[in-house]
Amino acid sequence: MNRMFAIIEREMRKFFRSPTLMIMSLMLPILQLIIIGNAFGGKIVDTRVAVVDYDHGPQAVKLREAFDAVAANIKTFSTVDYNNEVQAREDVRTGRIDAAIIIPKQYSRRVYAQDAPKLGFVVDNSDLFTSSALEAEMQSLVDALNAPQIPNRLQKSIALEVVELYPYVNYLKYLLPMTVALAMYISVMIGGGMLYIDDKARGVHEGYLVTPITKLELVFGLNVAGAIKATLSGISIGVIGSLVAGLGVVFHPIIMLQMLSLIIAGSIAFNGMMFLLMVRVDDPLVPRAMFGVLNVLLLYPSGAMYPTVSFPRWMQWMSVIDPFTYTIHGFKSVLLKDGGWVSIQSDLLFLMIFGIATLLVATPLFKRTL
Repeated sequence: MNRMFAIIEREMRKFFRSPTLMIMSLMLPILQLIIIGNAFGGKIVDTRVAVVDYDHGPQAVKLREAFDAVAANIKTFSTVDYNNEVQAREDVRTGRIDAAIIIPKQYSRRVYAQDAPKLGFVVDNSDLFTSSALEAEMQSLVDALNAPQIPNRLQKSIALEVVELYPYVNYLKYLLPMTVALAMYISVMIGGGMLYIDDKARGVHEGYLVTPITKLELVFGLNVAGAIKATLSGISIGVIGSLVAGLGVVFHPIIMLQMLSLIIAGSIAFNGMMFLLMVRVDDPLVPRAMFGVLNVLLLYPSGAMYPTVSFPRWMQWMSVIDPFTYTIHGFKSVLLKDGGWVSIQSDLLFLMIFGIATLLVATPLFKRTL
């Protein structure tokens, strides 16, 4: 045990003596949380919609007043007057404006005569987010215009009453579980995988081989040190990220204990997986080349940014064996839903089994020779 603890102590001393390495391994997840959290998930505002009015009647004026109300309140779009439908379509195509609405001739007369009045809406559907927001807003305006002036006293149509179980979760909070898991992964990759291969290239492991330390002690020493580094990174980012996202539940004692359990289990799983991948690698360039590839293969199929039910079948199978999936699901259950131990017990079980299994497979593959 003393020999194993000596390995752990050396690895931790080396880690803490590299402040730049520590800062960089923590900065990337925080930057992703701040930049991606604010770049995605927000409301579409300040788009420009052209209005081509061929009618100029009372109903067209009413429609334009509704547009002005949107521009003054929710600010989804503001309108720009156009005289030519062809020019409006061309400007939408070239990106000068985001959409164009065409009010045809005789529009007001058709409204009063209830003769199937129609409005034209030209939208740039190459931008799915903007076009979907504008289409939804326009449909809402049309529904409001179609509503009867004098509502019925008795409700005749089917109504849907939405009950939200949790307070509003903005995208910054939604990404926090991914950020914590990513911090642990980066710590394992940089502070474990890359340093392990670098030590091999520098001949540090040759010094281990002339000592009486056993293969099992060496493997467990390296892995325990890697898991400790990942745990410290997960705790740090969990606290800092919660403050950035405005999520105070992380400071509740029970939730802190649940988070700590998930961080430890996730650290063991990530470290075991990384050690298995690196156990036979000797070239220091290999882990650097694998960093981006593994990031894509592990992070995106995990459901961190988009639900896994929308994935094709082969990606869903990837998510089943991906430790990121269970780590992020557990963090979401704890931080966003307060699901308790019941909601994370399967995640903890998978992560612990995955970590131990990969370590057991990697141990016999470890060479205690040059």
